[in-house]
Amino acid sequence: MTPPPAVPGTVLAPLAAMRQSLRETYVDLHSNPELSYQEHRTAALVAVRLAALGYVVHTGIGGTGVAGVLVNGDGPCVLLRADMDALPVTEDTGLPYASTVRATTADGVESGIMHACGHDVHVTALLGAADVLATGRSAWSGTLVVVFQPAEELGTGAHAMVDDGLYDLVPRPDIVLGQHVAPVAAGLLGVHGGPAFAGTDQLGVRLVGRGGHGSRPETTVDPVVLAASTVLRLQTIVSREVAAGDAAVVTVGMLQAGTKENIIPDEAYLGLNIRTFDEAVRTRVLAAVERIVQGEAAAAGTPHPPQITPGESFPPLINDPAETERTRGALAAHFGAEQVIDPGPVSGSEDVGVLATAVGVPIVYWLLGGWDPAAFEAAARAGTLDEDIPSNHSPRFAPVPHPTLETGVEALVVAVLDRFAAPSDG
Repeated sequence: MTPPPAVPGTVLAPLAAMRQSLRETYVDLHSNPELSYQEHRTAALVAVRLAALGYVVHTGIGGTGVAGVLVNGDGPCVLLRADMDALPVTEDTGLPYASTVRATTADGVESGIMHACGHDVHVTALLGAADVLATGRSAWSGTLVVVFQPAEELGTGAHAMVDDGLYDLVPRPDIVLGQHVAPVAAGLLGVHGGPAFAGTDQLGVRLVGRGGHGSRPETTVDPVVLAASTVLRLQTIVSREVAAGDAAVVTVGMLQAGTKENIIPDEAYLGLNIRTFDEAVRTRVLAAVERIVQGEAAAAGTPHPPQITPGESFPPLINDPAETERTRGALAAHFGAEQVIDPGPVSGSEDVGVLATAVGVPIVYWLLGGWDPAAFEAAARAGTLDEDIPSNHSPRFAPVPHPTLETGVEALVVAVLDRFAAPSDG
């Protein structure tokens, strides 16, 4: 006979008393952000907290990654993950605890640093879940693994931890679970089965012209004009080469050329970001980029062919359909069906899926609402969500601590306990 599942209410009872400490942790992390692979302070904080709770702690995995293991009797092994890194974005939220940190990126650029993607929320919520699950271990049976991952923003942190022997240090999980804060009303959860987050490819394109004086363009091959025509032509890929039922995003996020108004430069540089959910669509889009870049360069008569250099790349995140429905049911039973929505596929990207595919287990990864519900509702009524509710990576991205943090803790605990059984009386 299958033992009954653990009861969330019993385990979550201490959460009400943790509200202030959760906020303090969140404010501390938000005020002290760290770039990818520089998350030393955050990792140290996490390791100390987990050790105090009785977890077996492993540090320095994949650079700055931390993992904690809590073996608590027979049962499945569930892995929960949070990412720790911040972004090179100068904060403009006006919060009293806004980040004033500045740092230098790996490519030598000095910038303001902030948690513009909510990883401070993720770390705080997972620490809270680790706490209440450890405190309430008499109510469940199984093995819990909590992973605090570096460098999600580079798309390399999950691979780095796996390649550095994560699964030699912690048990192989039966499932990977996690969440990502989003600019929707706090208290809502978004769960979607199948392709849930897009895969991404970054490309650098170097266009080589022939420079000269701005007064004599006839003696040059102008890479600025070439860059402009290439940018415009690339915009036709999604509108004219991707089927209406498929999805893709092609963004030119960088265009660099020239040093002075009256000098036609020798070269221009484009930085591309491509998002797809399907491998066939990805192949088609990448081939179209190659064809267009080469074709525009040939039409311009460049003295040398363009150079296309692949950058960061990671696959789509595919939520296991059956496990997703199971998690949706558990969350709806706890929070109410109206609080658990299906957001559809998200065009943002996430490397957490690597932690699951590396050992061939399912993953369920959901969205956690983080915006002030009243402000979100007002913007929705006015039709100004795009203008009034900043998205992730915006310098104005500012999740509200309450009820975001409590909801994040509860969601993780409920999803975990749906897999764990209540301990046997025998």
